[in-house]
This record gives sequence, C-alpha cells and structure tokens, in this order.
Amino acid sequence: DPANAEEAVREARLDADEGADVLMVKPALPYLDVIRRVKESTRLPVAAYNVSGEYAMVKAAAAAGLLDERAAVLEALTGIRRAGADIVITYHAKDVAKWLK
Repeated sequence: DPANAEEAVREARLDADEGADVLMVKPALPYLDVIRRVKESTRLPVAAYNVSGEYAMVKAAAAAGLLDERAAVLEALTGIRRAGADIVITYHAKDVAKWLK
C-alpha cells in the first residue's frame, strides 16, 4: 500500500532481517519520508532510485522551457540525499558529473 509508510518500514526491516546488504526505496521523490524512516530504523545503507519516469518528467519540462534542468535535477538529488539516502541511482548521473566537475 503506497500510502502506508509504516508498511514500507516493516518490509525494509524484514529485508534487513533476511540478510540484505542495502535497502532500496523506489521511486525516490514521492517517498522521501520513507527514505528517512528506513534510514532511521536500520543500520544498513539506503539506496534511492530516481526512476526513469522522474527523469523523463524533468527532461520534458526542461525541453518545454518550464524549468532549468540543472537546477531542478540538483535540487531533487539534494533532497534525496537530505532525506537520508546513502546511495542515489539516477539517469541524470552523467549530466550531474559534468555539472559538478
């Protein structure tokens, strides 16, 4: 149930108990609260997956001139890290690497 953050945390704890090395939260942006809760409830690293749909939305909005792609991407990824993600997986990785060079 996507609306039930407690269920997500419970599932993450079960994964940890079963021997997981890393806990994944996806999609990342709508579940920043879950990233934070999972991070606080376990000692395992938390990975957040900034999925292709999130990538496509930013690309489409930037192409239409509705937002600054660099600013929007960096803000989104900063929010994911601030929520507690130790690892961020994103289709924006190559662009971010260039921007932060």
